[in-house]
Amino acid sequence: MSTTLTLAKSYSLENELYSQNLNDLVKAASEVIAPLGPITTFAARNPWMGLEQQPFEEVARRLKDVMDVDIYPNNSILQSARDRGEIRHEFLDILLQQWLDSQTLGIPHDVAERFCRTALSMEPSPSKALEGPELKKLVKKASHLRYQINGKRAVKTFSQRLVQQSNNTIAKDLNRHMIKWCKLFLDESQAVWSMPSREDGFYQAWQRLIKFDPALKSTVRKQLNDGPEKAEDALMKALLELEIPFSEVQEYLEAHLLALPGWAGMMLWRSQQSSQEDSLLQEYLAVRVSMESALMKPYLPLPEQKIEDKDFLEPLVAAWVQWGDMPISLLSQLSATELKAHLTLAYRFDQAVRQRLWLEAWEKTYEDQIMKMITSKQLASGKKENPVMAQVVFCIDVRSEPFRRKLEQEGPFETFGAAGFFGLPIETTKLGSQHSHDSLPVMFKPQMKVKETSSELEFEQYQQRDHAAKSLSTTFKTMKHNLPSSLILPEISGPWLGLQTLARSFIPRRAGSAFHKIKKTWLRKPSTKLSLDHEHTLDCALPVGFSDTEKVYYVRQALKMMGLTKHFAPLVVICGHGSHSTNNPYSSSLDCGACGGTSSGFNARVLAALCNLPKVRQSLALEGILIPEETVFAAAEHITTVDELKWLYVPDLTETAREAFDQIETILVKVSQKANAERIPQLPNINFNYKDPKAEAERFAEDWSEVRPEWGLARNAAFIIGERNLTRDCDLNGRVFLHNYNWHDDKNSDLLAAIISGPGTVSQWINLQYYASTVAPHYYGSGNKATQTVTAGIGVMQGNASDLLFGLPWQSVMQSDKEVYHAPLRLLVVIQSPRDYVKRILNQNQDFRQKVQNGWLRLASIDPEGNWESWS
Repeated sequence: MSTTLTLAKSYSLENELYSQNLNDLVKAASEVIAPLGPITTFAARNPWMGLEQQPFEEVARRLKDVMDVDIYPNNSILQSARDRGEIRHEFLDILLQQWLDSQTLGIPHDVAERFCRTALSMEPSPSKALEGPELKKLVKKASHLRYQINGKRAVKTFSQRLVQQSNNTIAKDLNRHMIKWCKLFLDESQAVWSMPSREDGFYQAWQRLIKFDPALKSTVRKQLNDGPEKAEDALMKALLELEIPFSEVQEYLEAHLLALPGWAGMMLWRSQQSSQEDSLLQEYLAVRVSMESALMKPYLPLPEQKIEDKDFLEPLVAAWVQWGDMPISLLSQLSATELKAHLTLAYRFDQAVRQRLWLEAWEKTYEDQIMKMITSKQLASGKKENPVMAQVVFCIDVRSEPFRRKLEQEGPFETFGAAGFFGLPIETTKLGSQHSHDSLPVMFKPQMKVKETSSELEFEQYQQRDHAAKSLSTTFKTMKHNLPSSLILPEISGPWLGLQTLARSFIPRRAGSAFHKIKKTWLRKPSTKLSLDHEHTLDCALPVGFSDTEKVYYVRQALKMMGLTKHFAPLVVICGHGSHSTNNPYSSSLDCGACGGTSSGFNARVLAALCNLPKVRQSLALEGILIPEETVFAAAEHITTVDELKWLYVPDLTETAREAFDQIETILVKVSQKANAERIPQLPNINFNYKDPKAEAERFAEDWSEVRPEWGLARNAAFIIGERNLTRDCDLNGRVFLHNYNWHDDKNSDLLAAIISGPGTVSQWINLQYYASTVAPHYYGSGNKATQTVTAGIGVMQGNASDLLFGLPWQSVMQSDKEVYHAPLRLLVVIQSPRDYVKRILNQNQDFRQKVQNGWLRLASIDPEGNWESWS
């Protein structure tokens, strides 16, 4: 290329980059990744949340082309599901016929159908190693057809293209350098010496240190050190040096973000948390593309990559030889038009289409099973005749479903399902804590803060005891990082830590219980109250407490969302949930997804206290929500790891409420035993000689070597929005999110819209995170827990130089090395309402309609007559 032409192209690209704000291109490119928060507040994220305006299949093809990542279940997963009877062939046949009818084939329908049926048999893909003069002659005959069949190629980075052409390691080297700098910049707790100049931003801090990096050649260090002072200018300079066509700039940046979606996702999350760091993702790209430009300089310009006709056409020919039962000699006799039609069919009916049809057949099979279960039980079910003594409101979490079922079987109790944050947009601060936590779904922002408080004297004494307990770990950490003291630390701490290791290893349940008792006895946490009343404070960004109007508003909203506005029982229990596990970096992933990765017990306590306020009840009565004087609201927490209910807030009870409370207390042990007896055998490597399911569950929770204390939300598959009568007699196997909804009380579909946009979105994010971690564990998961490294205090890596892993570990989705436990099905949303309600939601909620149309979730409805309709 001449110098004049190169300068002209650079000038044109520079003008176009300046004319369209580079920030806009970066923002658009960021849609391919998801923001990733710290693992300590693990919140489920849909890894494709910014791509839902595109069809699922289209995204799957692009990820396969750019990163060689397959987001459809592989043949092994599909075969296992088929062998277990979870995929019915009749649905596969229907889907195949629909696909064939959508194609313009140019060959007889029966020939195409026979070819596709054989291809769907999941036999190994045809071998490319066909030889002989007949093949060469056929490829030559069909060479002109290649460009009529082949589609657009995906945009890859220069370093990725170089790897394809010469097996060069620059792409790996670039990732290794970026991981190193990201760890240094993002570190929150592990590094003794923090990265200099972090307060000036990632690009500035990196540029000041890059000249000292011994892992780079001196020429590369000099080029990077001489770069522009601003990140935006550096990114533009690098794009100009690489001569990326303007039409490909966004896709080029997307390819860089997809190379390390974990670290890039953390940068994106940080950029969304503070206006001072809103350009952090652009700085990340400036560093990455600048380094690529410097590393690639000796190899540019890259030769244009060409795919030989033989490499493109041979697999299509092989497909017809194996699946179409047409030897090469027979294919050679076809006319050019017929040959094009045959090869086009083989090209279109590729691996992605075949996997999509199998997946959809699997999903249709599950939908059919749910439909038959619900409709058959619905005909036989009716309202309980006995008066309800207690109503218990659980989170929609799939782990609540078995516990709710067992509780209802044991007495006159009614259960409800609602999102675990219970509609309270709060930031919470526990007693003595210096940190607050957003206790609501991550797509929302808190509107007020609620603190846990106690009397001044009790708090001061508690704080002293808490400080004394924490000072031990602080002193230990300080001594560990100090050279002189670290030499004698083993002698000082060895005996105690040795005993602790032996106890936790050989008697984990007893040791854990003893340690908890010692800590609880030492701390003696005083009785506390909540700052529910609005306070005027200058030191908080958010107001503390609720105004009188807000108290009524949030209680009204919560009661309507859970479908509890009349027929109140003497005792109403708002039940949050959390988990308990030991030595588990992913412990927050087992807590409430609707509360940003913490227990939802705090929210339950706040709502119960608000519901007991006389002024709130008086205001609600004026609106027609009459809460009887005898009704008392209490708060509890469902500990999912051991399936027990722990009381958090029990106010003074009326006589009938006390009777209900005593009834629940009496049967809770039995409910817990039955729930554990159903759940524990599903865990692999279980000791089947155990006598007490509850004790075995406690052992799992306390054993610090246990990589799978519980299954979490694995195998989640559906989200049912309707009355409890719809599912009360159904054993849903802990696979379904259950949200109460009565369309009779929702004339304008406002409640349904709120459920779809809030709990529905959270459920879909959870579903797709489990899905992604199962189908692409090396890319969207986080690998084996046993080989993970907690890094920078924010997440985990495999070893010391991997991407920041933002998905679920292997142990959360796999039964064994070869068998998956989680069934990777896209979420089925079932709405119990008239057909007009569903149409209204689809018309009003563009995002939801887009998810359904593009295959990111599935939708079905049940009308008042009990008729089932599939909308996807």
